Amino acid sequence: MSDSFLSQEEIDALLRQEEAGEASAKQELMAEEQDALGEIGNISMGSAATALSQLINQKVTITTPKISLTNSKILSETFNIPYLLIKINFTDGVKGDNILVMQSRDSAVIADLMMGGEGKEITDELSEFSISAVAEAMNQMMGSSATSMSTMFNQRVVISPPEITPVDFSEEVGNPFQYPEDIQLVVISFNLTIGELVDSEIMQVIPIGVAREQAEFLLGTSTGGDENTDVSSEDEGTDEYQLIEEVPKGNDEEISAPPKGMPAAEQDDEQPRNLDLILDVPLRISVVLGKTKKPIKEVLNLTPGSVVELEKISNEPVDILVNGTLIAHGEVVVINENFGVRLTHIISTRERLNNLMEA
Repeated sequence: MSDSFLSQEEIDALLRQEEAGEASAKQELMAEEQDALGEIGNISMGSAATALSQLINQKVTITTPKISLTNSKILSETFNIPYLLIKINFTDGVKGDNILVMQSRDSAVIADLMMGGEGKEITDELSEFSISAVAEAMNQMMGSSATSMSTMFNQRVVISPPEITPVDFSEEVGNPFQYPEDIQLVVISFNLTIGELVDSEIMQVIPIGVAREQAEFLLGTSTGGDENTDVSSEDEGTDEYQLIEEVPKGNDEEISAPPKGMPAAEQDDEQPRNLDLILDVPLRISVVLGKTKKPIKEVLNLTPGSVVELEKISNEPVDILVNGTLIAHGEVVVINENFGVRLTHIISTRERLNNLMEA
């Protein structure tokens, strides 16, 4: 037999090495890591629910998380309808990223509510405007979540603005999660309800190395996390997309965020009031009577006594800005020989989104 061919013994040896490599690549989460991730999910998504509730003026409820392990290929094959993938990158404190997975229809309900609608007559297709509204909602939710994580980990946690990618899993999409197939992913599933409009599921997808690091931060034994750490598998016969466990019954309460305007004194008493830390931070308030554009020639010809016509009619409300952001309209008044401004209209969420789109 030619030397260019492998013997049966050599083939068997290679197969055994490959099987050993696959077995070593499979990792499991220890019980304390599962509990820690469940606690992180409970608290951080509870904060996110509160933020969303305030944005859309609806009761938002998130149930106890369920944790499972899979990879990007198997995860993609489990979906068959349009979803939004919201990628969040950690820029300070915690390392890595994670992806929030939400059904497009649920996202459309949130967008419609943010724009003053009733969240009823919606479709799975999201317009660019709707995606911008969802991006604003996710930014608020994940910002609140990061603040909660900062408190839990006792260190600064900063995230970048969420990156939103619409994906229709009913079509051939390849690997939209963009994680290598040999990296195990921790999937934390929550049941999301929004008033009487949404009763659905939202998922958080985290590379196992990032998940371990977060768990270790909470446990106080962080070693930096390693996606390639070898942990032996006790049950080699289970499916790769394996339900690990539901968070212990001791944490089996619903996380419910009250609608806007309702008190949440119980939560405020137990959790640090992070807003109190910045109450003395000064903000610059500006009142803009009007604006106009002039060519350089006309600007150079301005002299004392020149009149500049503004792009605003008489008696039209003035703009009120905080740190350069439009927040209200009002009218100029005189108070004890000083000029002041009386607020006549507060900018709504929908108007703020319109301003973002026009910017």
